[in-house]
Amino acid sequence: MTTYERFKRMYEHREADRIPIIDSPWRGTIRRWQNEGMPKDMEWQDFFGVDKEGAIGIDLTPRMPRKVIEETDRYVIATNPWGATVKSFKELDSTPEFLDYKITTAEAWEEAKAMMTLSDDRIPWDMLKNNYAKWRAEGRWIRANFWFGFDVTHSYMMGTEDTLIAMIEEPELVMDMFDTYLNRCETFFSRVWDAGYKFDEIMWWDDMGYKGTSFFSPELYREVLKPFHARAVKWAHDRGIYARLHSCGNITGLLPDVIDTGVDALNPLEVKAGMDTLKLKKEYGDKIVLHGGINAVKWKDPEAILAEIEEKVPVLKENGGYIFSSDHSIPNDVSLDNMKLIVSRVKELGKYD
Repeated sequence: MTTYERFKRMYEHREADRIPIIDSPWRGTIRRWQNEGMPKDMEWQDFFGVDKEGAIGIDLTPRMPRKVIEETDRYVIATNPWGATVKSFKELDSTPEFLDYKITTAEAWEEAKAMMTLSDDRIPWDMLKNNYAKWRAEGRWIRANFWFGFDVTHSYMMGTEDTLIAMIEEPELVMDMFDTYLNRCETFFSRVWDAGYKFDEIMWWDDMGYKGTSFFSPELYREVLKPFHARAVKWAHDRGIYARLHSCGNITGLLPDVIDTGVDALNPLEVKAGMDTLKLKKEYGDKIVLHGGINAVKWKDPEAILAEIEEKVPVLKENGGYIFSSDHSIPNDVSLDNMKLIVSRVKELGKYD
């Protein structure tokens, strides 16, 4: 079966030849694997014989100018297209540090919104022309990358604290931000769709949780954010395609409302934050595709990760509805041999008779 056929069957909650296997290795992980024997001119998915997606992204930023404030041999401090001041480290694998945010008031938001034009050059037409036919020929699953809601607002525009306060004290402000970003996603991807570049799902990132709980209550989610999630799902379903939500952290308390939006799949099911993958399968496995839920911390330890795979995969694959991956991404402490072992065992246990 092709990746497309496997994904389609999972979304239909039907069995395939095996469960799909996808993930996101860090850049340092790829470098390590190359140093340990993986050919440098080969895509890692082809080397391990796992599934491949195609992804379409668009430029949603206000396109504010990038200005370098400070640079050393270890980091660069600069403003980004959202106007935020970010300290980016030069190590191969690192997390940027957001030092300051520009769009923290209604006035600043109006200025930024005026810069979020609907110009056609925000769509990667050349990339689509060069890759779309190949993706289809290879049988990839193709997704459109939406981005709207809490995630982009708190992480790139206002900062977490200001966003959470605004959700309570100025809900009309954050809801206008959610609406503006979603409107642009709908507008641009309608152009892509109408140009003949059909995709199989929309996916968006909206990290609503951290360790142990969500950033906000189910009531606040229901009032401020849920209508936009439901709208995105409807946009996808109106075109006969699926909707997948990525939300890190523990969002167990939000799940009844998240599932009520009609979303088709949930990722990454972060074990480290307290998401119980097997419980989710029991309670929601017939309603939503589960994607992930395999603790990334254990991937460096063959005995520990194989034990987790052997405990979870036979249950999660039942009646379809599961896509294998880590509960975040693949860190650079995972050796080539460990990854070979993981993929081999998942293919064995994830096979359908």
